[in-house]
Amino acid sequence: MSAYALANVRSVELCPDIVEYLERIQGTMDPFGGRFIFHGGEKEVVEGSWAQDLILIEFPDPESVRGWWNSPEYQAIKHLRTDHMAADIVLFDTLPRDYQVGETAAKLAKLM
Repeated sequence: MSAYALANVRSVELCPDIVEYLERIQGTMDPFGGRFIFHGGEKEVVEGSWAQDLILIEFPDPESVRGWWNSPEYQAIKHLRTDHMAADIVLFDTLPRDYQVGETAAKLAKLM
């Protein structure tokens, strides 16, 4: 079951530290099977507004995304980003393939 790191980037100061972070991050992700799915590219806002950039990184499983996030290798470069970027970051797992939203709706209806 895949797991993800999602960043909602509110602002970034382009500087040498950010360039170094980008040069080094893939090396921290590779041992955990991480790959960029979306990295601040073009997006189509179809409802509401969205001024921020998105970054989405996929990992093969929940243990891998958490292992990467907590790894000494990533922690060693993290300051290069956090010193120059304001972002909200979440780690999350995917739902099981057999997930049925109707079951969730039925459970919520019973609570009302």
